[in-house]
Amino acid sequence: MNYSDAERVSTVLDSFGFQKTEKETEADIICVIACSVRQHAVDRIFGKVKKWQGKPRLTTILSGCVLEKDQPKLVKAFDLIFEIKDINKLADFIKNKFKIEQKPENYEEYLSIIPTYDSEFRAFVPISTGCDNFCTYCAVPHTRGREKSRPMSDIINEIKNLIKNDYKEITLLGQNVNSYGQDISASSRAMRVDLKGIASRQKSGRLSQAPCNDNNHFIELIQKIDKIPGHYHVYFYSNHPKDMSDELIEALSKLKHFPHYVHLPLQSGSNQIIQAMNRHYTKKQYLALVKKIRQAMPDVTLTTDIIVGFPNETKKQFEDTVKVMKKVKFDMAYISQYSPRPGTVSAKIKDDISKEEKQNREKILQKTLADTALEQNQKLVGKTIKVLIDEAKKDKLYGRTEGYKVVEIKKSPTIRISDFVKVNIKSVTAWKLIGNIY
Repeated sequence: MNYSDAERVSTVLDSFGFQKTEKETEADIICVIACSVRQHAVDRIFGKVKKWQGKPRLTTILSGCVLEKDQPKLVKAFDLIFEIKDINKLADFIKNKFKIEQKPENYEEYLSIIPTYDSEFRAFVPISTGCDNFCTYCAVPHTRGREKSRPMSDIINEIKNLIKNDYKEITLLGQNVNSYGQDISASSRAMRVDLKGIASRQKSGRLSQAPCNDNNHFIELIQKIDKIPGHYHVYFYSNHPKDMSDELIEALSKLKHFPHYVHLPLQSGSNQIIQAMNRHYTKKQYLALVKKIRQAMPDVTLTTDIIVGFPNETKKQFEDTVKVMKKVKFDMAYISQYSPRPGTVSAKIKDDISKEEKQNREKILQKTLADTALEQNQKLVGKTIKVLIDEAKKDKLYGRTEGYKVVEIKKSPTIRISDFVKVNIKSVTAWKLIGNIY
């Protein structure tokens, strides 16, 4: 989503005649798209600001996920801070700051902007913004606000244009992508918990159980996308287990343009920690969901997110996560160390796991992941699979399988970046497949 937001900001700057540069030292404008999921990301912004100070010609702008509590410190460092949904403020600021006479475009609905895509064959398409889940560690609902779905017709039109322009890979984005449309569904509206009610229960420590499983709009969307003619793949991030219904799993198993790839954040394998995170499922429910997915799509690639060192996480609770990882056999996992974010429920709890212990637990999970990823990759040796070539380095080409695994092949003058090719897998590591053109 940060990349997608950056592309829309770039579109606004392009409209005023600015040109993109990869070198900070050449820039007249630097715009930071902030991420408030982890404290480390915010700390990096302050590190960058120190380097930019003392450059009077440089204009600095901040958007993305910015917590209200961080703004007083950041407002001194940036010439403009704006919420991404208020992107018109950026256009007005640029016009006035650089004394540009032209009338800026009206960007009232920022998701409707057709962006300046960073890639010529791979595109991010946001289908919603905001989040209603209020996981206790996450600041996104406090920065992005209530979940809001983008009109289906806008999404379909953007994707049709991408496919028409020979884009090969499209990723649908949302903070909770598989709950798309629940905010505009009359039936689900009656089931939803009022945002203020959730926030007040957060303050009191009483959190709601609000599984919804209404995937009708999302299923309709992906089925319509799948009918668009062309040679392309579509992925989507990020799913919430509580919104992964049987109907959605069945639909995914039948779509031709959606690879059998599911990113299903676990976060923890301990029921107590899952509950403390306000995640609305249990270990048993998660494992049952994995079983259903594998039954419907035996060749599925399963990836996940995991947080280590959540407040009060005991060694036994951590071991529960290790056991789930070994049982599920994830192909990839994005493992992060817990860091408290101001304004969230977990920030009120003492961060009692030491940095050293968090690092140790992360290493254990990385070793577990390496073992399961290698085991999963070994099943592909000898098989011929479709690969999208996306990078060239020296005498090698690299690409991604439908399950988004990295593949290495020898360079060939007949193969270009963005080509689909068939590769016979000869050997593997935990993180890479190595093969020859079939």
